[in-house]
Amino acid sequence: MFNLFLAVSPEIFIINATFLLLIHGVVFSASKKDDYPPLVSNVGWLGLLSVLITLFLLAAGAPLLSIAHFFRNNLFRRDNFTYFCQILPLLSTAGAISMCFDSFEQERPGYTLSFEFIVLILLPTLSMLLMIPAHDSITMYLAIEPQGLCFYVIAASKSKSEFSTEAGLKYLILGAFPSGILLFGCSMIYGSTGATHLDQLAKIFTGISISASGAQSSGIFMGILFIAVGSLFKITAVPLHMWAPDIYEGSPTPVTAFLSLAPKIPISANMSRVSMVGSYGGTLQQILFFCSIASMILGAVAAMAQTKVKRPLAHSSIGHVGYIRTGFSCGTIEGIQALLIYIFIYASMTIDAFAIVPALRQTRVKYISELGALAKTNPISAITFSITMFSYAGIPPLAGFCSKFYMFFAALGCGAYFLALVGVVTSVIGRFNYIRIAKRMFFDRPRTWILFKPMDRDKSILLAMTSSFITSSFPYPSPLFDLTHQMALSSYL
Repeated sequence: MFNLFLAVSPEIFIINATFLLLIHGVVFSASKKDDYPPLVSNVGWLGLLSVLITLFLLAAGAPLLSIAHFFRNNLFRRDNFTYFCQILPLLSTAGAISMCFDSFEQERPGYTLSFEFIVLILLPTLSMLLMIPAHDSITMYLAIEPQGLCFYVIAASKSKSEFSTEAGLKYLILGAFPSGILLFGCSMIYGSTGATHLDQLAKIFTGISISASGAQSSGIFMGILFIAVGSLFKITAVPLHMWAPDIYEGSPTPVTAFLSLAPKIPISANMSRVSMVGSYGGTLQQILFFCSIASMILGAVAAMAQTKVKRPLAHSSIGHVGYIRTGFSCGTIEGIQALLIYIFIYASMTIDAFAIVPALRQTRVKYISELGALAKTNPISAITFSITMFSYAGIPPLAGFCSKFYMFFAALGCGAYFLALVGVVTSVIGRFNYIRIAKRMFFDRPRTWILFKPMDRDKSILLAMTSSFITSSFPYPSPLFDLTHQMALSSYL
């Protein structure tokens, strides 16, 4: 019984810590002595500490995977794949909270954050931890919905900014449609099969338990199609990406970093489980094949026309979703391993890029053309930003090249030659966008010189860790490959 409690202790701890932080903020917010920004800063540090303790509890429960049979026969499944995938949302949450500390200490007009902001980041983190091991369609839907409800609020957390309010309103209106589509898809599969557990669905789909009739087969196909549409919307895959650039631009930068990274991890984990539940995985594979090609093309081409700092990163996120979907389109263990490698490296690059953007925007830098003085006034930030851009572009010897190389190698190994060709071509086209930003920082002269402020200590530490991972993954990739190989094998067992 104790081992069972220890195995689920991360989820139990983080939900209790979140409610305790909410009570702490409500009680002390009435005190003038502890009011903003000290209260918000304290809640932020406590929230970061809670995430780190959750990581420790997750590591402590890792050896207890022998009790996976308990979860496998119920609503959740805990294995190596689940354990390692749960690490990434926690690291993303820690990075997003670390980006917020300068906003807490400097009350900029229209950007005064309240302590509820930390609570609204921790709550979707709990949903992600529950969604990754979900092995039932009802559990998946109930875990994914609280994420969206919190994202709608934090996207509009710039109370005095009309762009942030517009971003939150767009996300609220457009986010209601995929939620309904996802629920409708789950209900169609349940109506056609009478089952919600993925193990039962796997037997039905392969014809072991029930021989599907024509009507039943059509219902299953439409259900998988609707689930794929709802999931692809939430990860900004083409053609369901139209909301992403405006929402990423209007939201606060820590929220943008969180939205561009954290939701993709649990949805990718769930889609990998759904794609392996029988013969209908081929239907999902064809859908992902089309979305991968469309996302890679649009992400590479649309980013070249952007002039603001955050919008190219938003379109870059759409393009990287296409590369991530390539791993699913392969339908092999090598494809899942390449996908996991890509997600690990993409997470570090995204945290690195969005940690620099808030430091630049402290001096009201909004457009790429205003970065001309960065290499002369703050060369360390310019070099770090350039390394991240080159890694995004897939230039060796950085981690981005390693992730794309193994992704395209997996695509070639499964016979998806056209998908690999499109990926290579769009990767080359996308390099012009990233090199354009680096050229602007080092070789162009700005019309007006801007003195960039020094970066705060918290972001400096965060950038040091992510940059070290980006530069060291290519010359020494063995730990990451061994880790992702265990995860990929566990997902198929």
